[in-house]
Amino acid sequence: MDLDLKRVHRQLSTRRIGRDLRYYPTIGSTMDVARALAEAGEAEGVTVVADEQTAGRGRLGRTWVAPPGVNLYVSILVRPTPATMKRLGMVAPLAVAEAVVAVGGPAVTFKWPNDVRAGGRKLSGILIESGFAGNVPAYAVVGIGLNVNLDARRYPEIAEIATSIAQECGRTVSREDTLAALLTAFERYYDCPDGAAVRAAWRAQLETLGQEVDVTFGGRTEHGLAEDVDDDGALILRRTDGTRVVLPAGEVTLRRPS
Repeated sequence: MDLDLKRVHRQLSTRRIGRDLRYYPTIGSTMDVARALAEAGEAEGVTVVADEQTAGRGRLGRTWVAPPGVNLYVSILVRPTPATMKRLGMVAPLAVAEAVVAVGGPAVTFKWPNDVRAGGRKLSGILIESGFAGNVPAYAVVGIGLNVNLDARRYPEIAEIATSIAQECGRTVSREDTLAALLTAFERYYDCPDGAAVRAAWRAQLETLGQEVDVTFGGRTEHGLAEDVDDDGALILRRTDGTRVVLPAGEVTLRRPS
């Protein structure tokens, strides 16, 4: 069933984010459309939403399972300052977490850098792509794939690692209500003048901290204790020899006891 955009707009309390909502029943990727809009000069806040993606992608070039009628596939165009740009990876998962709770879903945790999880499984993935004018950000596109009513057990490739709001709470959830709550929360965190408060809220839900992890990035892997995150959200890893390394991005896996 197509999204009821009127229901979404009735619940929005934003000034910019989602006020211009571009909806597609089927699309290759919301990220591609939103990036084209950004490069064409569209205003901050334009939001691309699809009922189905045929070429959706996640971090590291992975395919995002995106069947029709059950989930939210959203890309938000923003034109951030350099300081706000660094916080987008915190703003987006915080907005997802708040939206999930708003529709009666479970409390969630974050797996660094920006996966949202419930019951030990992935509930939402976030992808951020940007364009620059010199060293200054010209735009960023924040892509959010949120499993709302997906039954992940029907898809063998993700059955053990993914979940949805409905799967966790045992009932069908309104995608319109979820989208409105998501966009409303996103704007509030995005506009928050207190970057330290945003970081603190994000850090409080990071399940990665305190864990022995492997972090793969740039063709190499670092091992150690996920000790903390810095002001920009980079992971501070303490190696087994006691030295520390700051990792701005990467793929984290928990180290299993030998």
